[in-house]
Amino acid sequence: MMSRSSLGLAARSAVFAGIAVAGVAAVPAQAEPLWPGGPDVPGVPAIVPGIAPSDVNAPCATAGARACLKLSTNEAWLMDNGKVVFGPTPISHGMPGFETPPGVFHVSFKKPFHWSTMHNAPMEYAVFFNGDIAFHIGPVDKKSHGCIRMTPDGAREFFNYLNPGDMVEVVP
Repeated sequence: MMSRSSLGLAARSAVFAGIAVAGVAAVPAQAEPLWPGGPDVPGVPAIVPGIAPSDVNAPCATAGARACLKLSTNEAWLMDNGKVVFGPTPISHGMPGFETPPGVFHVSFKKPFHWSTMHNAPMEYAVFFNGDIAFHIGPVDKKSHGCIRMTPDGAREFFNYLNPGDMVEVVP
């Protein structure tokens, strides 16, 4: 038979365990990110519902473009024969005086880790496509010196997908 103090301890433990379990049950599930590498807010459903890449249209019209960027909306896509295979993913581009030019370019080379001697800064997953302009990881909420800054997931996808010679189209 349990003593009165043991019974009280058992009751308090059960109540505490119930509160702990209830507290865990009340924690909302993680929301899906709004975009690859984007924010996920606990308890808040994704604002943009999941869209299959086949249902997404990119604004680039050049046949054979493997990457498409739209500067006015800060978005980028990966393409295969005119069909979107990844994106849109958020980007940032050149600030005034260092604008990223629109046009059609070709990937010249890529490096998983490049150090910019011009800006004394790291450029992870760098894919160069217009002289010293490259896709790479960087804050998408700040303008660059001409490069295309991307989320880590976006930059990784572009790095893994694009190869030297691939066509990149940049639209205003």
